[in-house]
Amino acid sequence: MICVLPGLYLGSISDAADIPRLQEAGITHVLTIDSEEPMQIDTFQTKYVHLLDDSSADLLSCLPECLLFVKQALEVVGSSVLVHCHAGVSRSAAVVAAYLMNTNKLTLEDAYAKLQTLKADVKINEEFVNQLSLYEAMGCDVDMTSAGYKQYRLQKVTEKYPELQKLPKEVFALDPNSVGQTTDALFRCRKCRRSLFRVGSILNHALGSGSAAFTHKRVTTLKANDSTNCTSYFVEPVQWMETSLLGVMDGQLLCPKCSSKLGSFNWYGEQCSCGRWVTPAFQIHKNRVDEVKAIQIRSLQKSKT
Repeated sequence: MICVLPGLYLGSISDAADIPRLQEAGITHVLTIDSEEPMQIDTFQTKYVHLLDDSSADLLSCLPECLLFVKQALEVVGSSVLVHCHAGVSRSAAVVAAYLMNTNKLTLEDAYAKLQTLKADVKINEEFVNQLSLYEAMGCDVDMTSAGYKQYRLQKVTEKYPELQKLPKEVFALDPNSVGQTTDALFRCRKCRRSLFRVGSILNHALGSGSAAFTHKRVTTLKANDSTNCTSYFVEPVQWMETSLLGVMDGQLLCPKCSSKLGSFNWYGEQCSCGRWVTPAFQIHKNRVDEVKAIQIRSLQKSKT
């Protein structure tokens, strides 16, 4: 068990079981990130978060509750908190790194280096490092409305439901055709004018920088700074797509009203015309939809004379 900051400790399951040592260090709170829940110890305030240490684990979505527990613990005068997993080298280190990034404004690189300096065996698994990179890109906060987080969530859904027979309802954005008036810009089918998705459902991507990893696809790398290279919108799944997506890895996306072809989907990913590979991909061709922006009409009152 090592002290990372005043009141914040990083350790392993054996450290958490050493009650006399914890009491000597002034530990009052224990956060466990592991695959098995530990025995409850009344001496401390505890929190358990179930998380495996493998590439399929969703650390990112656990960070808000973990950091909230640590922050609330450290707000109490005289309190100290131990963050631990089984070995104290990956899961718990990733959570502590996120805490340093969020509160001390450290970069991921600096937070990781600090932990390795304090505890030489710290080695956060590669997938958690990738998730922390996204965390850093979101401003060290889990923004569930951001395009990056939505894309990440879709990738995790693919890993969790490989047969795609059942998908959680929260994966799908609301069908704009089934809700009331909105101030967001909408995209409608060019043929029948049916509302299809909101502008907030578009998952923007970096232009062209991903094509090098897929040279076996015989792609042509286009200029990364030319936004006209993107001839399609890549969007999050919308409720009207659900029946088309279940149980299959790829297929066409058809307008739910007139059945005209809008684009395609592939859970393994598709390449944008700009050269970027997007995974998973729900692609709507720009020439099949029109953007409709909401117009706010303000009432004018005549001033009394």
